[in-house]
Order: sequence, then C-alpha cells, then structure tokens
Amino acid sequence: MTLFRSRTAFVLLFALASAMPPSHAQQAMQPASQATTPAAVQANTPAAAQPAAAPSAPAPSNAVDAPVATSSPAGQEASADSSRSPRSLTTGLHELSPWTMFLNADVLVKAVMIGLALASLSTWTILIAKSVEFSVLRRKVRGGLRKVSGARSLAEAQLALGSSRNVLASLLHAAIAELRLSQGIHNESGIKERAASVFTEITRAEARRVRVGMGLLATVGAISPFVGLFGTVWGIMNSFIGISKSQTTNLAVVAPGIAEALLATAVGLAAAIPAVIIYNHFSRVTKAYLELVNRASGVAGRLLSRDLDRSQVGIHSRAAE
Repeated sequence: MTLFRSRTAFVLLFALASAMPPSHAQQAMQPASQATTPAAVQANTPAAAQPAAAPSAPAPSNAVDAPVATSSPAGQEASADSSRSPRSLTTGLHELSPWTMFLNADVLVKAVMIGLALASLSTWTILIAKSVEFSVLRRKVRGGLRKVSGARSLAEAQLALGSSRNVLASLLHAAIAELRLSQGIHNESGIKERAASVFTEITRAEARRVRVGMGLLATVGAISPFVGLFGTVWGIMNSFIGISKSQTTNLAVVAPGIAEALLATAVGLAAAIPAVIIYNHFSRVTKAYLELVNRASGVAGRLLSRDLDRSQVGIHSRAAE
C-alpha cells in the first residue's frame, strides 16, 4: 500500500513538471542554438544553391576622391612644375609680342633697350637735321660761285654776293682784311702766304662744323651691337637662374625669358645698322661739300692775286711816270 502511494506521487510530480514552461536557462540557450543553425546550414549548402549577392552600395565620397589624390608620377611632376614655374604655362605664343617681352624683361635689360632706342632716335634725328643742313650749305656755296664767276676783283665779288652769308663770303672777307692789314708792304708772296693760312683755318673750321654729329653716329654704329649683347647675356643668365629655381626644362617656362634676352640684341642691331649706313652716307656728302669749299678758297685766292698784281702794275706805272 505504501509502495503504491509513492509511485502514484512520482507520476503526479512528473506530469506537473512536463506541464510547466521552460526555465530561463533553457530560454537563453535556445536562441543561441537557433542562431548557429542557419550559419551551419549555409556553410553546408552548395554555392549554386545560395542566392545571388545583392549589388554593392555606391562608394562614399572619400573613396571617390581617393584616386584623384593618388595620381600618376607624371601628373604629380607636371603639377609641381606648374606650381614652381615663375611664369604661367597658359601664356600663348600670340602673347610673346615685342612690347609684352619688353614689359616682362629684367630691369637692366629694359634699361639697355631704352638706351638703344634713344640712340636710334638720335641717329634718325641727325639724319634729318644733317640732310637739311647740307642741302642749304651746298645751295649757298654753288650760288655764290656762280655769282662771283665773272668778278675781276675782291670788291666786285663782295658786291656780287651782297648780304649772303656762306663760306665763300667769309673767304672773301678774310682776303680783303689781309689786304688792308698789309698796306705799305710790297711783298706779294708774304701776303699770299698769310691769306692762304687764313683760308686754311676757315676751311678747317667749316669742316669741323659740318662734321658735328658724325661722332655720335660712329659711336652708335660701333657699340650698339655690344650693348645689346650685354643685355642678352644678362637676360639669359637670369633665365638659367629661373630654370635652376623652378627645377624644370619645360620650353614653355624658359622660352619667354630667352626671347626677352634676345630682344635686346635685336634692338642693338636695329640701332647699329642704320647708324653705320647714315655715317657712310654723310662721309661722302661731307667730302663733296668740302670740295666745294676748296673751290671757293681757290676763287678767293685768285681774286686776291689779281688785286695784288693790279696794285703792283699801278705802282710800277706810277713809278714810270
């Protein structure tokens, strides 16, 4: 009876335990087992049976900018050259005009080109002034020679010239002055020698006067190429210094500086070549004019000789009477 009651109680207890909900430990262990089950199932599932992967999301903005930052070495060198270069690489060939190159040149190169420009301006000024001067002088001397061609004495020649002022009038005035100073002296050779000496001084003074400006032409023609070469050397030296600082041999960077330097040589040649041509031209013109002056000196000497001979004839005639 007692054994039967104990068995009945055990059965009741087992039934009650089966009807009760699971414990907290069992509830905590159950999700873990359920979570591990799909992973294990996926690991054991073949690749063909797995669904296709979803398209990847667009990369963030930092990922897009990253390739731009990591450019090629050639691009990095080009960007570094453009940042280090003293001149902008966007300068086109149409901007390399002489005026632009002059404005961008070094201060010393600018000074050289300005000096050469002033020398060239003086050359053309001398050309205009001397052309007008020689034209007037030749016309006066030739007209005076025509006027005194029929004169028989110094007095007649002076009257024929009138109030005109030229080298012939100066020679006639000098001869008359020597005659007046030599009154009472009957040595004709001495009078002629003194008059010839005065004529030589007048001729030399006229030659010095018409040669004014010729020395400047000779100087400009001789030294302008060397002055321009000095500016070129200075400009090229600065260009090479810029190349060493920019650490690049890009032609677009070094070409403007070299072109500016070569412009100084071009300006020097532009000033020297016309100066040499104009100097040679006026050398020939001066020589031709001095020949006219020598002719005028000869005319004055012959008129003086006639007056001396005429005076000697008068003296002899009076002595004979």
